[in-house]
Amino acid sequence: MNVNIESGWKTALQPVFDSPDFRVLAEKVHAEYANPDFSVYPPASRIFAAFDLSPFEKTKVVIVGQDPYHGPGQANGLAFSVNPGVPIPPSLVNIFREVSTDTGAPVPTDGNLERWARQGVLLLNASLSVRAHSPRSHAAIGWYGFTDAVIRALSLQREGLVFLLWGSDAIRRGAAIDRSRHLVLTAPHPSPLSAYRGFFGCRHFSAANAYLISHGQEPIIW
Repeated sequence: MNVNIESGWKTALQPVFDSPDFRVLAEKVHAEYANPDFSVYPPASRIFAAFDLSPFEKTKVVIVGQDPYHGPGQANGLAFSVNPGVPIPPSLVNIFREVSTDTGAPVPTDGNLERWARQGVLLLNASLSVRAHSPRSHAAIGWYGFTDAVIRALSLQREGLVFLLWGSDAIRRGAAIDRSRHLVLTAPHPSPLSAYRGFFGCRHFSAANAYLISHGQEPIIW
């Protein structure tokens, strides 16, 4: 199947795109977006935004989210990210708080994480689409198989990446990562329900940068 995605990702994932499972997934996603009875997020043109902004060969850090924000105007195709002018969601508020505590970086005034993506941070949701006001509504249509394949491709074809897995869902998605070739950091989800159980104080952002520097790569400006 011909998928409009960054060329490096297209090469790495072409066996996935050619598979019967992905064809079924694409048909289901198309039907969801075409259904006039409800809205689906993000905009269809942004489904693969995370890949386009963080090309396969330039990806250095992977952050795994759950599914896109399900409120109007929130989801922009990047995990945890919202467009400028959109109120910053609570989980992202907590992420920025930990970044500031960990690295000393100022807390941003907007929640658009394209600045991270353009530095090689793949902001990957486990599901790349969702029905309005219905979290996890697309969890069972086949996205997990796709995102697991994305993570496997990075694990097998790249070296020295950092995977930040927050919460049990993200940790499960990372089960196949080769820990001998990559750094995998886990913590509770940054949601207000769980951030105080170990996300705050995890210092993942400075640890990621220390690892990148030790492998001859530029650190991320968080």
